[in-house]
Amino acid sequence: MRIGVDLGGTNIAVGLVDEEGRIVATDSRPTKPERGYEAIAKDIADIAFELIKRSNLSVSDIKSMGIGVPGVADSEKGIVIRAVNLFWTKVPLAKEIRKYIDLPIYMGNDANVAALAEAIFGAGKGSKSSITLTLGTGVGSGFILDGKIYNGAHHFALELGHIVIGDNGVRCNCGKIGCLETYASATALIREGKKAVEKNPNSLILKLANGDIESITAKNVIDAAKQYDEQAMRIFNDYVKYLAVGIVNVINMFDPEVIILGGGVANTGDFLIKPLKKEVAENILFKDLPYADIRKAELGNDAGIIGAAILD
Repeated sequence: MRIGVDLGGTNIAVGLVDEEGRIVATDSRPTKPERGYEAIAKDIADIAFELIKRSNLSVSDIKSMGIGVPGVADSEKGIVIRAVNLFWTKVPLAKEIRKYIDLPIYMGNDANVAALAEAIFGAGKGSKSSITLTLGTGVGSGFILDGKIYNGAHHFALELGHIVIGDNGVRCNCGKIGCLETYASATALIREGKKAVEKNPNSLILKLANGDIESITAKNVIDAAKQYDEQAMRIFNDYVKYLAVGIVNVINMFDPEVIILGGGVANTGDFLIKPLKKEVAENILFKDLPYADIRKAELGNDAGIIGAAILD
């Protein structure tokens, strides 16, 4: 049995995970990062103890604890190098947690650990190489090669949300203009949906948002596109084209067996996957050779806990 921790800016989710990647017990608490890392470390240990007790186990039954963090981590040193949403820089998280619970502790970027879970137990199971793109507020990514996360020399490899694919005039949170996530995130769909409604207030997008432009969601745009709303279809078609550009770049650079799409936007399933595959096929470099299969993620929100648990 292992412990997996999905540490986010809003919630701390902790789970007991068996060797088949099944979550057998889970619990969560609000993160409240303003309290400082010491309080968060104690919360992680406290939840872990509660789950162990609830499952009639002891600490000696647990092989390790893994933590997915929203930032850059050095697992060997047990340090969170940087986590912007937590206001952390060079935080000795593993050392702090071990004050309360004596376990081997491993850490990784949250997108990477979710990618690991999908590679081992989810949509990439059986493949030797897979890249997961998480299409949410931004675009997270992780590269799994031979069952291991590829972290790079400085622990921040594959920030694919920040490859530049154009010049849309939208400044990314990183400060650059034209990053993939300014085109291919849920945030991009919301931004373009609001623009469309300002020009075309009769769009179904606004109706699905109950008439409140500030309440528009990515799902509103997608649902309107499914109902053939002209503005929503244009936005979604552009979204697919831009995402395809990013994926073609990924295939050209890394040639993975599988590309897995997770996050809220990917939940639309074949409505996204089918046109995306067509767009990628039309733009791939070597059209006469096999290339990565594009699949929807399978593990949903559980991927963070499962992937963290199997870190080593």
